[in-house]
Amino acid sequence: MMTIYNNRSISHPATFFLIGIPGLEEIHAWISLPFCCIYLVALMGNTTILVVIKTERSLREPMFYFLAILSSVDLALSTTSVPRMLGIFWFDAHEINFGGCVAQMFLIHAFTGMEAEVLAAMAFDRYVAICTPLHYTTILTSRVLMGISVWVVIRPSLCICPMIYLVYRLPFCQAHKIPHSYCEHMGIAKLSCGNIHINAAYGLFVVSLFLLNLVLIGISYGYILRAVFRLPSQDARFKALSTCGSHVAVLCVFYIPSVFSFLTHRFGQNIPHYIHILVANLYLVIPPSLNPIIYGVRTKQIRERVLHAFAKR
Repeated sequence: MMTIYNNRSISHPATFFLIGIPGLEEIHAWISLPFCCIYLVALMGNTTILVVIKTERSLREPMFYFLAILSSVDLALSTTSVPRMLGIFWFDAHEINFGGCVAQMFLIHAFTGMEAEVLAAMAFDRYVAICTPLHYTTILTSRVLMGISVWVVIRPSLCICPMIYLVYRLPFCQAHKIPHSYCEHMGIAKLSCGNIHINAAYGLFVVSLFLLNLVLIGISYGYILRAVFRLPSQDARFKALSTCGSHVAVLCVFYIPSVFSFLTHRFGQNIPHYIHILVANLYLVIPPSLNPIIYGVRTKQIRERVLHAFAKR
């Protein structure tokens, strides 16, 4: 396929070939089983969270509002990546057209960014609830919640949009095999026979924004811990720490694999490639499956509503 761009003839392949997990092609069918199970858990768990929050009128606090957004993003993120991955593992559906690959790249990176934004918003919610409880309802008003929701969607989308242009500007000569199970920015760019320094620099810029959220979350929890240990009652301290425990667990599940994948992609040349790709796949499916379990177990209101629903059945 040939496209004209800035008066130059730029060659784009009609299709890319997604290898899957390089080096483990012989056991793709076995690898698919845990991924399929994890995906089903993510679908059921996040759908349950959304239904419970939607049907229970008592769950109208900002914390549950953010939890509903997180579950929606988790459903979108896992659905964007896992079905395509299973198609490779089960049906040898390795080929993906150029436009579809770029679209998947955009969606995966955008939804990952949205998840980071939601986690930052949830950290802010806990900060306000614990550090300034008397002003909680006056700070987190409906208008503020709507503004945060728009920010969660718009900021990552605007950050990822330039990646589409950066990929389309690249010429592709012969290589069209992506050593991955889904399309991601640098995986596509590295197949180009042109200069990809701008792509690499912009990728680092986006990741720096992604990690900035982690810094802000760390600051929020620093203030939270200081406020918690100043509480006079031991029961109050335990309740506050228990409430924050689920948030910290979700943060670890999301950030540790994603940061490992990013560092390995750029600096881990000595790490076997299949390990890098496995981790890159896991951080797209593990957080969406564990988030509803963590909140279902550690959030009393969610746990009680789910148990009540099963008891009625």
